[in-house]
Amino acid sequence: MTAIARQFIAALPHSRELGMELVGIGEGRAEISMPYDPRLVGDPATGVIHGGAVSALMDTCCGAAVMCHPDGNGNTATIDLRIDYMRAAVPGQTIRARAHCYHVTRNVAFLRADALDDDDDHPVATATGAFVFERRKGAGA
Repeated sequence: MTAIARQFIAALPHSRELGMELVGIGEGRAEISMPYDPRLVGDPATGVIHGGAVSALMDTCCGAAVMCHPDGNGNTATIDLRIDYMRAAVPGQTIRARAHCYHVTRNVAFLRADALDDDDDHPVATATGAFVFERRKGAGA
């Protein structure tokens, strides 16, 4: 499962360019980190990372969580992703996304995710999403 998730991240050009690394994965959960990079700054006056980089991190993390769901066949695509930006990430800090599947139907996985810097108690962003979910043969409906 970990090898598949690492391949998934490595196969996405934007994930490689953003420096995303798999931190943990298992049973419909994933955590991916993205180091601070001055090339990703959206506001040069403050040094804050652009929201688009955070969005890409959260989308990738949600996809990885779906891919490792025990009833899934490892395929997915984003149907919908809503991101609420809570605050600016602290310049210089790594951002981590944590995602988990909280419900799956025959064809859709529903996820929640948080983007965090060093302050785990105050998320940078939260997300809810719906992703294509394909059950592996023999998995329950």
